[in-house]
Amino acid sequence: MTDELLEFVNWLKEKGVTHVAMESTSVYWKPLYNLLELEQIETLVVNARHIKAVPGRKTDMKDAEWIANLLRHGLLKGSYIPDRAQRELRELVRYRRSLIEEERVGN
Repeated sequence: MTDELLEFVNWLKEKGVTHVAMESTSVYWKPLYNLLELEQIETLVVNARHIKAVPGRKTDMKDAEWIANLLRHGLLKGSYIPDRAQRELRELVRYRRSLIEEERVGN
């Protein structure tokens, strides 16, 4: 984990933040999600297309402010995120597959 992410999560805790919403962008959301989960901060990971589809979006409003406003009003639907054990198992399976593929290509 990067120091910046840890600092950010600590800042959120200091500010009394209890809920966070963020766009699912590639795999970049995962480390932050994992830290927020450890700190028991309720976190919604939302598909960016769903956020932009909500009517009333102002083009000059920053995305973070827009997402916070939608979260505040209960207008976001989070993506399904498996629990930590399931996510870790999936990572192990992916790693195993990569080792098998590496071995296959090497022979």
